[in-house]
Amino acid sequence: MQKTCVQDYLEVNRDVLLDNWMQKVMINPNDPYKDLIRTNGSIMLTMVISFLNNQTDVEKIQFFANKVAMERLKANINIGEYVYNVNLGRSEILGHLPFMNLSAEELHEVINKINYCFDKFLYFTVHNYTEVKAQLLQEKNSFIDQTHKDRLTILGQMSSSFVHEFRNPLTSVIGFIQLLREKYPDLEYLDVLTTELNQLKFRINQFLLVSKKGVIEKDRIKFNLAQTFQETLEFLYPILVATDAMVDQDIDHSIELYAFHEEFRQVLVNIILNSLDALSECDEKSIRIKGYIDGDSIHISIANNGPMIPQDKIQTIFEPFFSTKKLGTGIGLYVCKKIIEQHNGTIHCESDKDWTTFHIILPKGCES
Repeated sequence: MQKTCVQDYLEVNRDVLLDNWMQKVMINPNDPYKDLIRTNGSIMLTMVISFLNNQTDVEKIQFFANKVAMERLKANINIGEYVYNVNLGRSEILGHLPFMNLSAEELHEVINKINYCFDKFLYFTVHNYTEVKAQLLQEKNSFIDQTHKDRLTILGQMSSSFVHEFRNPLTSVIGFIQLLREKYPDLEYLDVLTTELNQLKFRINQFLLVSKKGVIEKDRIKFNLAQTFQETLEFLYPILVATDAMVDQDIDHSIELYAFHEEFRQVLVNIILNSLDALSECDEKSIRIKGYIDGDSIHISIANNGPMIPQDKIQTIFEPFFSTKKLGTGIGLYVCKKIIEQHNGTIHCESDKDWTTFHIILPKGCES
């Protein structure tokens, strides 16, 4: 049998080959190019026939592969599905070769040419698809990063203005409260006013941290971790009482940090406040605090038995503007992450149906 009979056979049985192939292919109903599947299959068959006739070069295969790759990219369908369909076409063609009465040498040559044609086509298609998709992904990430930076710039500008407008009069009010306390030590409600003003000062300082490139430039000091937690809980005592939350502490009292004390304390306040907010709708409210040394790291965990944070949100809670609270600003946990990273540490959150835990890991070098 002459080799040209292979090409003639494929041409004569074109419709049969395509019909059999179309019965097996996977077609996504949402594919906008599904009506072109048979047409593309026919073009591929034509290229195989031309390749067997030595009339199709690699450049023509690449040109067609690039066209198909762009279609698959725009269709946004898994490329693996397409590769599967193309190989079904290859198998359909190879399955007809035994009926062509070829010699072993001729069969070997034809199979090699058909495989070469299909392999080159798939290589160019997947390569181009992957390359363009990676480029689009990079452009998308660049756009997101730029948008993220723009939002942070706006937030920084707003925060600077906010701090300037509120901090000075707040300092004056706190000062006059102190004078009233000295002159009228038995005057009612001074403690309440002081607590509320300190809470407001804390919130303003939080915006100040966002408006800076790093933490507030102060000298690092040495302080005890357990004592800082105790000071934080005393600061939050009115809220703890109102929430009726039980706090259980298990902190190694020997741990001392060499860090920015006020900023680190703000991290603790933010996370505990978040925990108290999460517990607002729970009957039994519990917060567990642990602090210990493990190898070269200091580990701190703050857990609450509030509602589970969905897994699709757990990765975004440290992003600015993201908040699960109706009236949340979405900057508290962002500030925490910023401060911990300034201390060369890491912070992450784990959540299940029983506990939501914030883990802070600091290098032991931060200890002294």
